[in-house]
Amino acid sequence: MYLRAIHAEPDILALRHFIRENPLGILVTALPSTNYPTLQCTHIPWVLDVIDEDSKTELGVLRGHLAKQNPHSKAMMEAVERVSKTSSNGRLEEEVSVIFTGPIHSYVTPKFYVETKPNTGKVVPTWNYSAVQAYGRATIFFDSQSDATGTFLGKQIMDLTNHAERTIMNHTGIGGRPAPWEVTDAPSSYIDILKKSIIGIEITIDRLEGKYKMSQEMSLGDREGVIEGFESLGTDDGVLMAKTVQERGAMKDALRERQQRERQSNKQGDD
Repeated sequence: MYLRAIHAEPDILALRHFIRENPLGILVTALPSTNYPTLQCTHIPWVLDVIDEDSKTELGVLRGHLAKQNPHSKAMMEAVERVSKTSSNGRLEEEVSVIFTGPIHSYVTPKFYVETKPNTGKVVPTWNYSAVQAYGRATIFFDSQSDATGTFLGKQIMDLTNHAERTIMNHTGIGGRPAPWEVTDAPSSYIDILKKSIIGIEITIDRLEGKYKMSQEMSLGDREGVIEGFESLGTDDGVLMAKTVQERGAMKDALRERQQRERQSNKQGDD
């Protein structure tokens, strides 16, 4: 991920929160094969496991699942079998990545730049967005005869459902809200059959990067023009984009002021 300092989000807590708020990520692999495409991408909802939720350094582990008939699954199973020489669960040698995208993104017209455009005309369109990318090593659970596979898939399905029902759908059963759907609401025999048709993937994250490209690089006047411009669209997306631009701009300004105070304090100390 290309990270300009002004757009980068270095806070690991914020990056983990981003993934949980936007759990649909694109799994990307590049596995040499004569039977399947080398480069494959699949949209998968993920569960993020963290041992210490207060840790500012722990990257976590991602858990997901795919249909066993998906060519992407077959390529990963083939890659594991090529190394292990057996049709059993195993780890991919190649690094994989997962790309998460924020809920709002948009084209930004130069007409929003009310300060620079009238003065110099030196403006061009851009696109505002937010994203997080995770990189790591993946273990693939595809041996339906293995207890480890059954345990992994059972926990994966349960945890993903609980997260989606309660966090995304707000099915809490509290304050008049509907109660969440539970995996146990379906016949266990039916769930067991479905588990045999999917594989599990567990990624130990080695690198986690994120960015908010939300007009922070623009001057205060132009940022205010962007905010007003999106608000004037009269859409829910426009309002959300305006709010995000405002929040990220305020964070940029606060950081700059803090850095200036630190430089002044250091200069006084040298004097």
